[in-house]
Amino acid sequence: MPELAIATPNEAAADAGEAVARAGGNAVDAALAAALVTMVNEVGLVSLSSGGFVTVQPEGAGSPYTVDGWMDMPGRGRALGGGTWDVHTEYGGGVDITIGPGSVAAHGSVAALEEAHRRDGRLPWREVVAPAVDVARDGFRLTAASRYYLEYVHDSIFGWDDVSRAAVHDEQGELVTDRIVVPDLARSLELVAAEGAAALHTGELAELISRDVLARGGILGPDDLAAYAPQVRASLATQVGGWTLATTPPPSVGGVCVAAMLRLLDGRPHETWTDDDVEWLVRVQRAVLGHRLDVLDAAPDLEADAAAYLDLVDRSSLSMLESGSTAHCSATDSDGRACAVTVSSGYFSGMIAEGTGIWLNNTLGEQELNGRGLHRLPPGSRLMSNMAPTVGRHADGSVLAIGSPGASRIATAIAQVLAGFAGGMTLQEAVHHQRVHVHDAGRPTEVVKRESEEGLTMYYGGVAATLLRPDGRLVAAADPRREGAVRVVR
Repeated sequence: MPELAIATPNEAAADAGEAVARAGGNAVDAALAAALVTMVNEVGLVSLSSGGFVTVQPEGAGSPYTVDGWMDMPGRGRALGGGTWDVHTEYGGGVDITIGPGSVAAHGSVAALEEAHRRDGRLPWREVVAPAVDVARDGFRLTAASRYYLEYVHDSIFGWDDVSRAAVHDEQGELVTDRIVVPDLARSLELVAAEGAAALHTGELAELISRDVLARGGILGPDDLAAYAPQVRASLATQVGGWTLATTPPPSVGGVCVAAMLRLLDGRPHETWTDDDVEWLVRVQRAVLGHRLDVLDAAPDLEADAAAYLDLVDRSSLSMLESGSTAHCSATDSDGRACAVTVSSGYFSGMIAEGTGIWLNNTLGEQELNGRGLHRLPPGSRLMSNMAPTVGRHADGSVLAIGSPGASRIATAIAQVLAGFAGGMTLQEAVHHQRVHVHDAGRPTEVVKRESEEGLTMYYGGVAATLLRPDGRLVAAADPRREGAVRVVR
């Protein structure tokens, strides 16, 4: 079996990756097993009703690819609108969220994981899903990130549905702090283990989810789930020093932003971030995030506009600077294979589909990703995402997998860690270093947020990265901003 390094959001996910590796699995198997566990125990961040992206660097000379399992707009043959309401939470500095059955989009993450497994996995699919079944059956404690989010929304979002309320509240109505067992969830995962993603798209789980959503006034029907298909795309490539990095192409805008920031950073920093480097970084973020808000978020043809923007970055270079709830797992193995997986269910709709134990997503209600408004896209359209799971190969033979949760901070977190690492920091130094984020770039409400070394917070992401060095040594780095966990399996 290959030696393997894995970085995950929590200990149970890392345990899953390690168990799969010791059973003979490779980096793809380990990353997928860890991601499936997060769909159980990262409540409020991700569930089986989720979307995501898997970026893979195959071993040898194989070209990197990204499996797009992000959400589709539902509503085929149905009147759109309704079944939603808005809540406000102070989470993340204050955000308005649209929830309810009408906010549920067509999920795709498990289908994407299955496609990556079909292409580059080694163990049987059932063995990859098995650790998640065990965690769901035996119960789990909320992770630190889950507790932090649920402290804000356990009543407003997770309290309106009776099954959801019972799952995360005690008899006094307080957030549960001990072991959580969600009824029916282990059985749902057993169906996924036996039937694959089909269980969630044409099987029993698809029927239960769509029936409950439609009965409560939503628009996700069985035809929407049956029509869903993951899409395999060539990854978006960019050069940083000796690294060839591959990240998510459109319709994820996150990968475009990571690539643009790295190109505009122009090799900064050198060994460490200086004050001048940080000021340059702020200008880079202002340029890239401002362009995203002004152009990319409402682009009728995101792929064409993103390509034109990156071409402009390459041609205009530095002169452009003068212009105005997620989980991630990374794994790299000694065969030179790397896998980066990012998955999310948005802020959650608040409902558990009857008979499934599955909390449903609210991706249609993520207002910052739906600039055209609720239910405005044609059914079947792929939604926009911030995600940017990234892999890389160096001229010296090193192989890297990296990614982060963090909504709009995903691109800025990944770009800063990659720039620091390529500039001479160790992987862990680059992950630990304090970060900067330009919020609402180019808007009157713009705020340049600078993290202090003493006060690292999950607002700035939760990077998980793994590395195969040219000498064959494996390295894993997890972000102190979340309760990240790493394993190196030999």
